[in-house]
Amino acid sequence: MVTPAEVKRAPTLFPLDRWYVAGFSWELKDKPLARTILSRPMVLFRAQDGSAAALQDRCCHRDLPLSCGTVEGAGLRCGYHGLLFDTAGKCVEIPGQERIPAKACVTSYPLQERDQILWVWVGSAPDSAPVGEPPAYPFHSDAAYKFGGDVYHYDAPWQLIHDNLLDLSHLGYVHLKTIGGNPTLHMNAAVKVESTEETVRVIRLMPESDPPPTYTAAWPFVGKIDRWQEVEFHPSHCAIWTGAMDHGTGSYDDPNRHGFHMRGFHGVTPETETTTHYFWTIATNPHPDRADVTTLVVDQTAATFEEDKVIIEAQYQNQVRQGPGPNIDIHVDAGPNRARRLITRLRQPTVVV
Repeated sequence: MVTPAEVKRAPTLFPLDRWYVAGFSWELKDKPLARTILSRPMVLFRAQDGSAAALQDRCCHRDLPLSCGTVEGAGLRCGYHGLLFDTAGKCVEIPGQERIPAKACVTSYPLQERDQILWVWVGSAPDSAPVGEPPAYPFHSDAAYKFGGDVYHYDAPWQLIHDNLLDLSHLGYVHLKTIGGNPTLHMNAAVKVESTEETVRVIRLMPESDPPPTYTAAWPFVGKIDRWQEVEFHPSHCAIWTGAMDHGTGSYDDPNRHGFHMRGFHGVTPETETTTHYFWTIATNPHPDRADVTTLVVDQTAATFEEDKVIIEAQYQNQVRQGPGPNIDIHVDAGPNRARRLITRLRQPTVVV
């Protein structure tokens, strides 16, 4: 336990005391996985009983990263002198030595799996305990949907990625070959922005528009479409629901509207102040009269994210090279600006020992 005399307060770059995406369930196989989350080096692994854990990636003996070790039984064995740590970070075996010092332990981070997403709790103090369960994402298990996804690493700060996701007007310029469409239509779409203490929601509607290439490849539209984009921002992730139906055949107010749906999960997790992990999936509802196009949708979604990555990293490199710019606001910035204000408010002093 940290005593008041040992504690000082320092500003944090990230909102703490919350769940962040650390990876996907399928990433944990037979080897440990090194991943830095909010500047905290961690090692993720799955013990042989199936439980997943996250520990500080540093052995308490001679500082070797535990990610250089091996998964063994109910824990993780250091690759230097063989100390074995359980999923709580406690050393349970030292080869050649019966007595285990009480201080032989490493920090354990609460880790939970939900809907095939690995969520890690990052607290503002060493003894911070999780509050509530990590967010659910039911479309990974909904029988009406099929999904795929991947992990990207960005050499750019995390908020630039959230800016990109909250402003989908760029689709008509950056993603012309996949999910783009008419740039003028995107820039002039009706936009509604809503927010709460912890979320920002951006709704963009584009009735009577032409379907972009990914849409026509996946769904048998007969002509013009009524298209929608709904982005829900949380400090740790974004959920994006996009899709379209044949023009005039349904209502935007119907949450169960028919047509082509794409449900995107975007876990945007800071690695450091200037680098980011981007965990994404896309779930879609295959048309019953067409061959399964899930792979096509996933591949084309990946292509759009590759395009975004080029843009965002070039944007950041230019900021570093030329310093702060004027960064004038235009009409498409309402969502990103509101999210940035939310993040600023949620930043709290953190405990430094």
